[in-house]
Amino acid sequence: MSDTTSTAAASNDGLNVLWFLPTHGDGRHLGTGIGARELDIDYLRQVAQAADRLGYYGVLIPTGKSCEDSWLVASALAPVTKRLRYLVAVRPGLASPTLYGRMTATLDRISDGRLLINIVTGGDPVENAGDGIFLNHDERYEVTDEFLQVYRRLLAGERVTYAGKHIRVEDAHLLFPPVQEGGPALYFGGSSASANSVAADHVDKYLTWGEPPAAVAAKIKEVKALAEARGRKVSFGIRLHVIARETDAKAWEAANDLIKYLDDDTIAAAQKVFSRLDSVGQARMSALHGGRRDRLEVSPNLWAGVGLVRGGAGTALVGSGETVAARIQEYADLGIDSFIFSGYPHLEEAYRVAELVLPRLKLNHDIVRGSSKVNTGPFGETIANDYRPTLRAAQS
Repeated sequence: MSDTTSTAAASNDGLNVLWFLPTHGDGRHLGTGIGARELDIDYLRQVAQAADRLGYYGVLIPTGKSCEDSWLVASALAPVTKRLRYLVAVRPGLASPTLYGRMTATLDRISDGRLLINIVTGGDPVENAGDGIFLNHDERYEVTDEFLQVYRRLLAGERVTYAGKHIRVEDAHLLFPPVQEGGPALYFGGSSASANSVAADHVDKYLTWGEPPAAVAAKIKEVKALAEARGRKVSFGIRLHVIARETDAKAWEAANDLIKYLDDDTIAAAQKVFSRLDSVGQARMSALHGGRRDRLEVSPNLWAGVGLVRGGAGTALVGSGETVAARIQEYADLGIDSFIFSGYPHLEEAYRVAELVLPRLKLNHDIVRGSSKVNTGPFGETIANDYRPTLRAAQS
């Protein structure tokens, strides 16, 4: 891969909007089994095919011990979707860069060039120990740096001999190249100085979790300056939840409903787990709300309620389609060109966002707009078995 942003990751005139596959579970309420939804491949297929049909750019598949394996899920779903791209996790330190290179090339071919790669260093010492990784925070980023020095060159078609502190390979190469020239675009997130250095050196798209715009602007400025000092360009993305409804009031009602069964003991237990992590990004997420219910709107329409019990991305944009689109534009104006969204339940919320929000954005990809020609359209049930419905409500 070249030292400039790859074509697949580059920002054009519009935005790329991705959805999320909830391989760790789904439901209507956080922190409880009430309204929970059985997670199986049939349900994941529903979500992926909905995202594909609605025109989302791709889907992020999470990684970790709480999730189904992202590579196997992507392999199962790529053949039953048409355009959808799959953002799949590579975990430096869990396997060699050569093995990951072969896996990447194979899945890129199977999906006909619809693979994106999410480089995940990992910030949970307990989970890392369970995976046989006993390195501190900065050492893990050393591994990530060395891993990417080999991995990127392999995907670019080079034969690689490399000897570092943590990784050593001799005459490593791929016999079967990926479909995408130079390999899939590399996405990466992190908030520490070590993470920013890795981003500046290696990745195509730097991801941040949904912090208030001023904090995101500061991150972008820092990473952009580091990359430019190395003669590179990095593009930027953000990971957020969305609660979109026809009005702001209905959206806030839905946000409160999402956590209505969440008790203080469950919040305290979750925050205790998060406190053991050495992830700077997770610490920044937790600091937004401090585990308190009375300080959840941390910026206009940016709600931290999800982060009371969910690790990683813990904030949601809440509002009408118009409001949410306006907040998205605020981030876009900072330089964000890719948005990775999710919402509960993920199947229904994918449709809500596609209906209420996406038509208000300038996108790089086609989405479903207006009425459908299926069954001679438009959407809706035939009235009295005789009349086709017409659009009467104002678009909101």
